[in-house]
Amino acid sequence: MAGNREEAPDYGRGVVIMDDWPGYDLSLFTYPQHYYGDLEYVLIPHGIIVDRIERLAKDIMKDIGYCDIMVLCVLKGGYKFCADLVEHLKNISRNSDRCVSMKVDFIRLKSYRNDQSMDEMQIIGGDDLSTLAGKNVLIVEDVVGTGRTMRALLSSIEKYKPNKIKVASLLVKRTPRSDGFRPDSHMCDQ
Repeated sequence: MAGNREEAPDYGRGVVIMDDWPGYDLSLFTYPQHYYGDLEYVLIPHGIIVDRIERLAKDIMKDIGYCDIMVLCVLKGGYKFCADLVEHLKNISRNSDRCVSMKVDFIRLKSYRNDQSMDEMQIIGGDDLSTLAGKNVLIVEDVVGTGRTMRALLSSIEKYKPNKIKVASLLVKRTPRSDGFRPDSHMCDQ
């Protein structure tokens, strides 16, 4: 029907860190002594990260609709973000009237060799990706740079015909080399 089109939910742009942002003064925070002399400022305080990850979890549960989720964590950088996000998703599930089952698997993506981008991306690890057929898949990545690697991963996963694929990223790097890819949920533009 003309005029009716399905649109992705608008989660906004996340927190935007401007290039000229000076950060927060170190005197406002406590931090380990072994960092003294190495840090100049705090760019994103831990509390903001925690609050934003909780908001991402709520948005993801709303979008996926309290259905079972297969989480694919992109290693190595995405591990801590993924663990925190999954914990928030579990808390939301525990406090709802429907229990959401979550399975987490880990993959590594290899798209560079000696700092040069390769034509093909390799997916290393993870269970047999054919098990993603008919599932709701949440890909969790720490940083989306140009977007090319994520698009290649999505293309690989789509071959297995999952029910739904969503991408959550902690950071989206502003770069002139970006192909315009934006994750469904992200914490911050840097």
